[in-house]
Amino acid sequence: MNRKTMVLTAAAGLLTPALTACGSTSGTGAGTGAIVVGTTDRFEAADTVPAPFDPAYAYDAGTWNVLRQTVQTLMHTPRGGGQPVPEAASDCRFTDAGNESYRCTLRTGMKFANGDPLTAKDVKFSIERVLAIKDENGPVSLLSTLDTVEAKGADTVVFHLKTPDATFPYKLSTPAAGIVNQKTYDAKKLREGFAVDGSGPYTMKAEVKDNHLVRAVFSKNPNYKGDIKPQNDKVELRTFTDSAAMGKALTDGSIHMVSRTLSPDQIQDFAAKPPKGVKLVPLPGLEIRYIGFNTEAPVVKDKAVRQALAAAVDRSALISKVYGKSAQPLYSLVPTTVNGHVNSFFNKYGEANTAKAASLLKEAGIKTPVKLTLNYTNDHYGDGTAAEFAALKAQLNSTQLFDVTVQGSDWAAFRPAQKKGDFAAFGLGWFPDYSDADNFLAPFLEQDNFLGTPYANTTVRSKLIPESRRAVDRSVAAPAIAEMQDIVADDVPVLPLWQGKQYVAARDGITGVEWSVNSISDLQLWELGRGVSG
Repeated sequence: MNRKTMVLTAAAGLLTPALTACGSTSGTGAGTGAIVVGTTDRFEAADTVPAPFDPAYAYDAGTWNVLRQTVQTLMHTPRGGGQPVPEAASDCRFTDAGNESYRCTLRTGMKFANGDPLTAKDVKFSIERVLAIKDENGPVSLLSTLDTVEAKGADTVVFHLKTPDATFPYKLSTPAAGIVNQKTYDAKKLREGFAVDGSGPYTMKAEVKDNHLVRAVFSKNPNYKGDIKPQNDKVELRTFTDSAAMGKALTDGSIHMVSRTLSPDQIQDFAAKPPKGVKLVPLPGLEIRYIGFNTEAPVVKDKAVRQALAAAVDRSALISKVYGKSAQPLYSLVPTTVNGHVNSFFNKYGEANTAKAASLLKEAGIKTPVKLTLNYTNDHYGDGTAAEFAALKAQLNSTQLFDVTVQGSDWAAFRPAQKKGDFAAFGLGWFPDYSDADNFLAPFLEQDNFLGTPYANTTVRSKLIPESRRAVDRSVAAPAIAEMQDIVADDVPVLPLWQGKQYVAARDGITGVEWSVNSISDLQLWELGRGVSG
């Protein structure tokens, strides 16, 4: 999971954070030395997760947040969002009218953190490595439109695409296109463990206990050349087992900021009565949550079952019970604040329509109650997940159309099992790679999709996705994007539930908090500093 849009008219107001929410120098807790940021993200190196920080493997918000500090990309999302701008590159552009050839020129004098020169050959190596390894858990699908990469001299890279793809610059801003050193990364094998290095604004030193990362110390990279201007020399990312322990560390001053993830109760409490010296900062967010389906699993193979679930679920009640002000109902895979959004699920099913759900099952000749297990991960999306699935179970069982049980497991076991097809129905979140409607549709619908599910719609794959990607003006892509959303609502390979709002909390004296996490949940540690805030 997890985070770049060409046109974001509908979301323009959301892309300007509330500047009045940042800290001041009036409180305590800022101190000197490293700025310490807390997270409930868990980082494990195990047989099922061999290379958590390898760009060819990593594909979730937590690991990408580490990579964005250390591994540079040709492009990056600028402060405040919008179209990507050059980062390791000095210039990037399409060189043909059909959007099938994209050229980037590197900045002069580029080096990796260890002093090795960074050239166009390293860029070519890095991209081709992701394609060659093609890890089933990795981000290779983001490069699906790429045909070949050409290094011209020391500083020019040309990407030749299979089909027109106006979203390709956004994909070059993701860690899937992170630039790594040929001396420390194998061309065909993952780099196992927690080692990571590149040419980004920081180097990282990992502190590991029992194969889990407990602390990552990011130190300013003296060889860094790029668009980012770090406001600090050192930041520490410290992991916590739960939100309560992390919140306590913030209030007692042992950490300076919380990035991921405050619990719904903490958000409510911090908003109503913030602890002394601590401020809650609301930020724009595009996180979504949904239920995915293995459409070949016997219990959900008939789409009438999936449609009945879509009709029966009560998003508003779910949010009210579990998430409060930190979420809002979502009736499409595309969030409401992204251009092209259509309320397709509401238009087709309404809200909590038990009669419609019963009718769908009856017409399909399906006996009730339908026995179904909803699987979820209990350590990846915050403390509200277990309560969310308990509420879903109660909702669905109250219709007497379903006999639902829920089962939680750790992410390290959950994700591989889900990818193998072990679960008929499962809960996941999505933090977009870039904030264009394409990134909320294609990863779930194209071949080799993120979910690893067998669902396939020929119209979507052969016609609508390619058609939508031809349009540089994203408003021109709106009809194709709308049609895809309507198809998803009819076939229900996934069932969208809610769209999240982002909150961070920080101690007084820490500046840049309002820019520290962008709308696609990229952690931007370089924005944090000390002193009088703006």
